[in-house]
Amino acid sequence: MSPSPKPGSWGDVLAEGRGPRFVLICLGVWLQAADSMVTSTIMPSVGRGLGGFEWFGWATAGYLLGSVLAGASSGLLAQRFGLRRATAWAAVVYAAGCVVSALAPDMLSFLIGRGLQGIGGGWVAGFCAVAIGLMFPDRLLPKVYAATTGVWGIATLVGPLLGGLFADTGPEGWRGVFWCFAIQAGLVALTSLRLLPVAEKGDSGTKIAWWQLAVVGLAVTLIGVADRTGSVGGMIGLTLTGLAALIIMVWRDGKAKVQLLPRAASQPTSVPGAVYLAMFLMTASSMAYGVYAPAILQTLKGYSALMAGYVVAVEALAWTTAGLLVSGLTGLWPGRLMRLGGGLVVASLVLSAWVFPHPHLGLVLLSGTLLGAGFGFSWAFMGQALLSALPTHERALGSAGVTTVRMTGSAIGATGAAAVANLVGVGDALTPQSASAAGFWVFAALTPVALLALWPTWRLGQSRTDQI
Repeated sequence: MSPSPKPGSWGDVLAEGRGPRFVLICLGVWLQAADSMVTSTIMPSVGRGLGGFEWFGWATAGYLLGSVLAGASSGLLAQRFGLRRATAWAAVVYAAGCVVSALAPDMLSFLIGRGLQGIGGGWVAGFCAVAIGLMFPDRLLPKVYAATTGVWGIATLVGPLLGGLFADTGPEGWRGVFWCFAIQAGLVALTSLRLLPVAEKGDSGTKIAWWQLAVVGLAVTLIGVADRTGSVGGMIGLTLTGLAALIIMVWRDGKAKVQLLPRAASQPTSVPGAVYLAMFLMTASSMAYGVYAPAILQTLKGYSALMAGYVVAVEALAWTTAGLLVSGLTGLWPGRLMRLGGGLVVASLVLSAWVFPHPHLGLVLLSGTLLGAGFGFSWAFMGQALLSALPTHERALGSAGVTTVRMTGSAIGATGAAAVANLVGVGDALTPQSASAAGFWVFAALTPVALLALWPTWRLGQSRTDQI
């Protein structure tokens, strides 16, 4: 009889029948991670092929908006239908979106396809988050989150290569990327049917927080179209209205019968509230790098899609490396690293605003490294703090809430960066002048958002210290 694995070890992660489900989680994370890395690489080619540079940011934001709405309902749908069926159907929806994007004759059709991809990808990611919260005890959470971070690391290496190879084959080469992902999504659907238990039953009485989801969608849309007003005042007004709608939704959700987030999420001084706030602000502030850095580098430095993709991918590689390095730390370290993570994100944005108007390769790589390390040092520990602070009956909702908050922050950050970029001329044409202006303003505009994240990360660090 083989000895039991050491508690909290990698062997413990795979023990007691958890191995197949762990594999499924990694497959689901791969689908979204690789999509993110590939799409950021090919978007300049898509913009040239389909026109409509003014909607450049919406190719990302549309995907993220679909992901927000899907991810926000994933915890409830998993309870209603069961993870097995829900995950399989989510992958089918994602595959359908890939087909629409691959066949798109114009930017509108492409954006519809990206929206479908976002819905399917958001559900897959959300169901993976639910599976982590339900199937793994607290002692294994840092290892599991580190493993999902490792999947992002693999995507960091493979994604830009895949996107660059397709984009550099010709004006229409980018379409092959979406056929490739449609096939992968089909494999994820089939794999989920085999790896998740057949006997799992859902709760048909579970309700979905429809009005909260509608407010999230409205808020993201308001911020996304803010730049179309043609004035700074109009842009600021719509942006503030969208943010106010989100704040009101979170506050009212804490009192609702059917909730989107755990009850404590509406209290920023609580551990769950501070975790969600930090995740939202850090993610929103980071989006300028992923959305606009490849286009800026291709325009100002003359990089190929492949080269620009790999330069920007240093952010995800740093996230992966940092996450794996600190996954085994305990005691005072989680609190310290959450604080450090918030500070590194601020440092990265300040450096990026200085570097990207006239990019120097070494400094661009440094800014991406700081950004990724900020998330890698802090993200898993924030997730662990969240789930440890929630009662058992809210763990599924809380796990899905991580995806909801992250995707909402990503969508807000992407649309906000797009609004700023369009105001400085990117919407008219991606020229060296507009790219240089965007290189400063998209990062400078999001730096205050990163500064706001220092407050909840500091509180989280203090709460972890008090527990020692």
